[in-house]
Amino acid sequence: MLVFRLSAQRPPKPERVTDVVVTRLEHVLEVDPDLMRKHVAQQDIPNWDMHRIVSARWEHIRDIHEQWADSIVLAGEGSELGAGPPEPMGET
Repeated sequence: MLVFRLSAQRPPKPERVTDVVVTRLEHVLEVDPDLMRKHVAQQDIPNWDMHRIVSARWEHIRDIHEQWADSIVLAGEGSELGAGPPEPMGET
């Protein structure tokens, strides 16, 4: 029999990224809950639910790419025409 215990689903302690951003799980950034509590009531989210939400977001992005994108361009890739990056404007 599978037993659900909320205490086993508590997320790890947050690691500070910036003054207002923390991370608990790899590749998941969130606004500092202590900061958010000043504006909006917060609730605890168990680990399994956080993983479900993140997985669903990645699945949604893949689905949108398959439906709408002709190609995916990665940041930092060179142009297919071989041109370099554009010159900065306003500087002479």
